[in-house]
Amino acid sequence: MSAQHFTIQEALYEAPGPKTKRRIMGATAISLAALAALVFTIIRRFYITGQLDARYWSIFTRGTTWSFLGEGLVGTLEVALGSSIVAFAIAMLMMLGRISSIKPLSWLSTALIELSRGIPTLLFIYFFFLVSPQMGIKLPTYWKIALPVAISASGVVAEVLRSGVNAVPKGQTEAALSIGMTNSKVFSKIVFPQAFRYVIPSLISELVIVLKDTTFAYVVSYADLMQNARVLISNYDALLSVYLVVAVIYILINYVLNKISVYLAGHRKTQAA
Repeated sequence: MSAQHFTIQEALYEAPGPKTKRRIMGATAISLAALAALVFTIIRRFYITGQLDARYWSIFTRGTTWSFLGEGLVGTLEVALGSSIVAFAIAMLMMLGRISSIKPLSWLSTALIELSRGIPTLLFIYFFFLVSPQMGIKLPTYWKIALPVAISASGVVAEVLRSGVNAVPKGQTEAALSIGMTNSKVFSKIVFPQAFRYVIPSLISELVIVLKDTTFAYVVSYADLMQNARVLISNYDALLSVYLVVAVIYILINYVLNKISVYLAGHRKTQAA
């Protein structure tokens, strides 16, 4: 008999019965009706105030508009990728420090993790934008946004990696040590490869947060998607249309990332079964 694998949600909550299902369907229908009424009211207000006039939307019939937004999107993806790589590197160091048997190193790593998790991303950005130049540290605009976002995300990534390491059965470590493998080899060849596979979906979900944090790039005037959108709004006075299109772009990117995360989580569960 093969062992059954349950998700946390399946373990904590029972499947709803017929009455509960009817209540859920009724609440869903009411919620959708209320949402539809709200959307209708908003669109009607936009129509009354002239925000739906063709002049605000005609800019999207021009190739130059999409090219300009595309350049900003490339900038956003570049920052997100660079921030993710740096965040992963910092997170690895902090995670290794936290699980270390050397108590002072573990305490220091724990403090750094809590610090990075507790301070808002915007404060890190202001530090690199305003404070570091006064200390003689002059960074390119790219790193003024990439480093703060990476530092802000590193604490969460470190905890995600640590949870993956803790999920690996201790018996595997004990068995490897019993045949003479060193602690470093056990971690690099047995523990971490499995831990990394466990947390890939969570890491992709964190990438969504990193992507959202790149919208703070306007503080340092980095040419990302939001900054280029602000330029279009200044030139054409088309606030609603531009922000709506940019919002759809962000939603599509995050939707794809979330789908990848769900697919990888399901694929891992299938392999475990």
